[in-house]
Amino acid sequence: MSLNKLNKVLTADVDALTESGRAKGAEKVITKVVEPCDGKGPRYLLEGQGGKEFIRMNSNSYLGLSLRKDMIDAEERGAAEFGVGPGAVRFINGTFKAHIELEKRLAAFHGREAGMIFSSAYVTSIGVIFPLTTKETVLISDELNHNCIINAMRLGRPAGKEIYAHNNMADLEKALERTVGKAKRALVITDGIFSMRGDNAPLDEFVAICEKYNDKFEEGVITIADDSHGVGSFGNTGRGTEEYTNAKVDILVGTLGKAFGVNGGYVVSSNEVVNYLRESAPTYIYSNPITVSETEAAIKALDILESEEGAEILAHLRAMTRKFDSSLREAGYETIEGDHPVVPLMVRDSKKTSDIVKYLNENGILATGLNFPVVPKGDEEIRFQINASHTEKDIDYVLDVMRNYK
Repeated sequence: MSLNKLNKVLTADVDALTESGRAKGAEKVITKVVEPCDGKGPRYLLEGQGGKEFIRMNSNSYLGLSLRKDMIDAEERGAAEFGVGPGAVRFINGTFKAHIELEKRLAAFHGREAGMIFSSAYVTSIGVIFPLTTKETVLISDELNHNCIINAMRLGRPAGKEIYAHNNMADLEKALERTVGKAKRALVITDGIFSMRGDNAPLDEFVAICEKYNDKFEEGVITIADDSHGVGSFGNTGRGTEEYTNAKVDILVGTLGKAFGVNGGYVVSSNEVVNYLRESAPTYIYSNPITVSETEAAIKALDILESEEGAEILAHLRAMTRKFDSSLREAGYETIEGDHPVVPLMVRDSKKTSDIVKYLNENGILATGLNFPVVPKGDEEIRFQINASHTEKDIDYVLDVMRNYK
């Protein structure tokens, strides 16, 4: 076979990743969801683990919506009426009414003129940054931005690139100063919530600094935030890092696949920006949209979030996050303090991180250990993620397990 030689090379590469501790390894296979009972949230059964139940402390479904009956009913109605797939990309097959409704709802939710949905948040960032990058554009990025932003920047051929120290606004300003006169346009890009740490970008300072330099670029300084971990779960009403910092960027990327519990990504901005992206974003033009059924479920998620029940869900999420974070610190563990439901336990050692993850699994807790190169050396951690389906009993159990760790 022609693959024989390549197979050997690829196997050696994977072996090297495994030996260095950088391999992701085999994925756990979930075989069943056990419904909440006796004061406990949902539990999960895994392949090869018999009837042992696990609590998930590594899910992005921050509002706990994906298992709700009303969400499932909404998705099933969409599938029953329009089928299980969209059939083709939107410019070939046309679009569905639900897609248009969701885009309008997302734009209104974030106080923007227009919205546009993609098949995932990852391809949304690529589909926004790449087509807005010209030969007369400079790209300026936080050093800890998500991989999707890094790859979007690699795809373009800008006039220049600058990386500023994480959340260091003085360093950001220096980067802007260095690029004045080198390009017509500057795209300044940050995560809203940095997913490995749970800390947020200071968007109020970020926007103010960029506005200072706007007139020094012929086509302006354009602020972009990917707030995929923030929208739905952060801020008093779930409108993300913008709400938390009382600031608004020019272009906001979000996801439907985390707090909203569904699938897909989106961007909201001005009519002009969105119209341009519909004509130029390759990951939109040449990729199927999310299904109608997913779209209906996303609309239902917005209905829930914007209701009185949504406010109660957010209040519970904040309370469980505060309880978990403060109790870990009281038990002598190091965390990165913050209000977001990502609570990183800073271990700062690869072997110990792996040992703790194994201990947690033995006690029926699913948590994710993050080692280099996913995080910098010395920042090895276990990323706990709180969601609104966690009960006090759940949080107390995990805390007791951590207190008993030797």
